[in-house]
Amino acid sequence: MADLLKKPFGTRGKVHQITPDSAGWRYVGFSLYRLRAGDTAAEATGDREVILVMVEGKAAVSGAGQDWGVLGDRMDVFEKTPPHCLYLPNGTAWEAKAETDCVIAVCSAPGIGGHVARRIGPDGITLTERGKGTNTRHINNIAMENEDFCDSLLVTEVFTPAGHWSSYPSHRHDEDDFPRITYLEETYYHRLNPANGFGVQRVYTDDGLLDETMAVSDGDVVLVPRGHHPCGAPYGFEMYYLNVMAGPLRKWRFVAAPEVAWIMERDA
Repeated sequence: MADLLKKPFGTRGKVHQITPDSAGWRYVGFSLYRLRAGDTAAEATGDREVILVMVEGKAAVSGAGQDWGVLGDRMDVFEKTPPHCLYLPNGTAWEAKAETDCVIAVCSAPGIGGHVARRIGPDGITLTERGKGTNTRHINNIAMENEDFCDSLLVTEVFTPAGHWSSYPSHRHDEDDFPRITYLEETYYHRLNPANGFGVQRVYTDDGLLDETMAVSDGDVVLVPRGHHPCGAPYGFEMYYLNVMAGPLRKWRFVAAPEVAWIMERDA
């Protein structure tokens, strides 16, 4: 069985740490800190660029030799307000001191250099609707390809209403054949509302050599090394996830699963 479902390994401090080496791939890194008021977290970026996402709560953040002040005003991720984020290039460092209990995501990918540290959001991030019917979900784009301040990272938040599907119709981005498709590794950091609920995520390839269906709990991370990767939110439980993607080309191009291609064509 593929080891794609990652449970948090603690309740305070760093609770997730996914590296290219631990994931068995080349590009995406993802860490998560759960801090109590007064706690601190700090890291050097090394040869990687980083986007810090204030998932919940407030923290005083410094990075790349600058004081960025207090970031964050969303105390519950399901408020759906735009997040406060910070981009840091490779060769820098950051530190965060929690002003309130907070959750900080650390999204990383190879950095080439040439970009400068900068705040991202909440200004300029607008919750937008995507999909139709029970495929409707809502998106906070943090750093997609229309933004040119990153070398490798693609980062976005998705809110899926209870009873709806997301990352659907099923699609894959696991070949380096632009403009038809791009190779992008991906992580999903999941949250559920209410938190005692569950969601479902399937990761599968057309040839069936990879086919895993996982019940995800609040706080879990799912790795998508290849294949299609739809998510379902059961009736009664709203789903959030933070996506991190990266690959050799910072473009998001995908191919639909054969069994659902007609849905994508119909709803285009």
